[in-house]
Amino acid sequence: MELIRGLHNLSDRHHGCVATIGNFDGVHLGHQAVLGQLAEKADEFGVPTTVITFEPQPQEYFAPDNAVPRLTRLREKLLALRRFSVDRVLCLSFNRMLAALPAEEFIEHILVNGLGVRYLVVGDDFRFGAGRRGDFSLLQAAGEKYGFQVAHMHTFALGGERVSSTRIRAELARGAMEPAEQLLGRPYRMCGRVVHGDKRGRTIGFPTANIRLHRKASPISGVFAVELFGVEGDPWRGVANVGVRPTVQGLRPLLEVHLFDFSGDLYGHHVYVDFLHKVRDEQRFDSFEALKQQIHVDAQQARDYFNRIYRRDAEDAEENHKDDEGACC
Repeated sequence: MELIRGLHNLSDRHHGCVATIGNFDGVHLGHQAVLGQLAEKADEFGVPTTVITFEPQPQEYFAPDNAVPRLTRLREKLLALRRFSVDRVLCLSFNRMLAALPAEEFIEHILVNGLGVRYLVVGDDFRFGAGRRGDFSLLQAAGEKYGFQVAHMHTFALGGERVSSTRIRAELARGAMEPAEQLLGRPYRMCGRVVHGDKRGRTIGFPTANIRLHRKASPISGVFAVELFGVEGDPWRGVANVGVRPTVQGLRPLLEVHLFDFSGDLYGHHVYVDFLHKVRDEQRFDSFEALKQQIHVDAQQARDYFNRIYRRDAEDAEENHKDDEGACC
């Protein structure tokens, strides 16, 4: 998958594609359905697929103090898109110039002259251009003028409700990791590089891998049972805290992961952390000793969760084996 940062990096070889436009925050099941729809058209037209997205997201540009927490940073989004037959991502810098660009010029400069779009998939409520004047009808009219097709995104529902980034944020906010996983099609994940911390954890027998979140707000907070990838022998199970660490006067959100039965060096590794089960909310303790006691409880609860999962998986495997034997007979 090729990342194109900005219009100035478009070249003649990028001309001719099928495309979709959006934030694609989370790259959830609804997004994946759109990407599948796009891949089918790419095969039909014999051209690459292109996802057009923005950095920062428009809402973050217009209302930075009220922007909702991202499900995925740009790097995490790109890693997810890579899995779904996306050939190229055009990441446009959402700045004053782009915000002021009339909708007609957005179509002409970006979709027609820049990308040579043959087929475009957008949502019914998609708005673009200065004053959000551009809409689906304007795109359809432009398609007739310039010779490209415009199609609706197929609505993807689960449990009778539309799958959306907003719905996933709500599930994560209440600590419902399994429903969020069902909507995403995978466990909720954060990634980052392990950096040096204050090393308090090792003094109480709980050394942690510290990962800066690089985001203004996190969609999750609290203590979780997790699996970590990106280190030899993965996945490694553990317990993690996401938050500002109020007991030790933390100032910025941090992800701290303690791995069970791990003794290696993680500094400098780029790791991926899957959040499987919420243990509790983040809270402030009156003393470091009280925090230490709670960490022992948290770690045991995380271990108990993994033990339950192991037993459940073993029982399911045994049941499937019995079914297979019955089918053979």
